Amino acid sequence: MAVTPGVSGSATLPETADTEAFGRDVAAALDAGDLVILDGPLGAGKTALARGIGAGLGVVGRVTSPTFVIARAHRPGESGRPGMVHVDAYRLGEGADILDELDALDLDTDLTDSVVVVEWGAGVAERLAGRYLLVRLSREPEGDERTVEWRWVGE
Repeated sequence: MAVTPGVSGSATLPETADTEAFGRDVAAALDAGDLVILDGPLGAGKTALARGIGAGLGVVGRVTSPTFVIARAHRPGESGRPGMVHVDAYRLGEGADILDELDALDLDTDLTDSVVVVEWGAGVAERLAGRYLLVRLSREPEGDERTVEWRWVGE
């Protein structure tokens, strides 16, 4: 399914492989400087989606959850392609502390030559860019089926 800049949409993703494939579709719409905010409960598929985005961008290295390191940079696989910075905001502090910790990651610098993907970023990471893609995932209580909604926000 096409994810077109400026166009919102939704889809059902029956299996984890479909979530990764959707991530590859998302990557086709992204350029260096783009911010993607992934929102959804634990187990909704945020990391699987980030893995698909990384595959679609052709970044080097395995894309895994950056929960314990907070942010992981993946360099581009080909010259002229953007890298990806994968962030997990779940372990950042609360209130004003979370904004200070986010600033300390210096992600706005990464936005010049990479795509920045932030898990658990809703309500926090929007301030990094004037325009971003918000992707909300939910998962059925039984099985792997997920629902995804996306919309471009900002300029």
